[in-house]
Amino acid sequence: MYLNREEEGSKGSVTLSVFLVSLAVTVCAVWLVALCGVCGWCQRKLGKRNKPGLETADTPDSARGRGEKKAIKGNKPANSPKGQPPDADGHSSVTDLANSLTGDMVMLSPGSEDDDGEGPISEKLGRIQFSIGYSFQNTTLTVKLLRGQDLPAKDFSGTSDPFVKIYLLPDKKHKLETKVKRKNLNPHWNETFLFEGFPYEKVRERTLYLQVLDYDRFSRNDPIGEVSIPLNKVELGQIKTFWKELKPCSDGSGRRGDLLLSLCYNPTANTITVNIIKARNLKAMDIGGTSDPYVKVWLMHKDRRVEKKKTVTMKRCLNPVFNESFPFDVPAHVLRETTIIITVMDKDRLSRNDVIGKIYLSWKSGPGEVKHWKDMLARPRTNVAQWHALKA
Repeated sequence: MYLNREEEGSKGSVTLSVFLVSLAVTVCAVWLVALCGVCGWCQRKLGKRNKPGLETADTPDSARGRGEKKAIKGNKPANSPKGQPPDADGHSSVTDLANSLTGDMVMLSPGSEDDDGEGPISEKLGRIQFSIGYSFQNTTLTVKLLRGQDLPAKDFSGTSDPFVKIYLLPDKKHKLETKVKRKNLNPHWNETFLFEGFPYEKVRERTLYLQVLDYDRFSRNDPIGEVSIPLNKVELGQIKTFWKELKPCSDGSGRRGDLLLSLCYNPTANTITVNIIKARNLKAMDIGGTSDPYVKVWLMHKDRRVEKKKTVTMKRCLNPVFNESFPFDVPAHVLRETTIIITVMDKDRLSRNDVIGKIYLSWKSGPGEVKHWKDMLARPRTNVAQWHALKA
């Protein structure tokens, strides 16, 4: 009897000891887990181990290389954030793409990859060469237009039909014009113009104004750029030859705003995905000093329209954010004959919609457009973003 009681007492002591040891181990484990949760060292190490490599990207609205959102890759819809459904057209929204470009998107600009993108784009408009001379004996001012160099393409064919208007400001009623040089971005005019019967004192009060335009048979001529020289700053006694860079037209006809877009070429799927991100400083087309912009995207093969897509309309906004993605099927063998035309339109309910500006993207467009096209081909499966100045 006494032996059985002693055995039961010893078994109870062992059970109590096991329970106490288990409790101690559990408390220690909970304490270690809590301590590890407070300490950020493990979290940083794990984060560095699992964090994907980011490619440095310089964006207008975010710090270099610090993008927090994912961009679309190719034409596959990205996973939408929790609680946010994808777009109705089946493509995931390029959420805040304009403000956060990650390693999936390389940010470029027409002028420099270091451009912060905040100011207007300093589009290269080319330059012109001309000479000025004055004959005191004949009281005649002689202006000779020699040639142009690296003019931007204004036509769908990737070229321009440039000519020059010549004024002696402030007189704008009387002008002289050169001949039109067809399909030529480096035209040679070699034309001489005489302003006869101008006393020297009167000439020195004038400003020579040269405006280069692209001739269009069926619509308004597109301005390319301008040069102005006050003649009181020129030694007119002998012929002087100048090279002058063209500047945007001061009457505002050359500024229509800028558009940020990205291109992504997928050689496996034979697709080009166009991401219309945002626009800035759009030209006001309505009486109220604003516009209702939307964007049309045309896929062209040679001179034939293949497919059209468009964004939603943003009401009364000159700095709209679109963030819409459009994939197009483009087989590799037709890439050199493919052009993507992007047109920013102003929606008008009561009349015809107005064109705010256009961009032609191909391997033979203007310098900035060709650069974007080549960068797209050089970085397959990567969204390559670039600002473009809208053209007439």
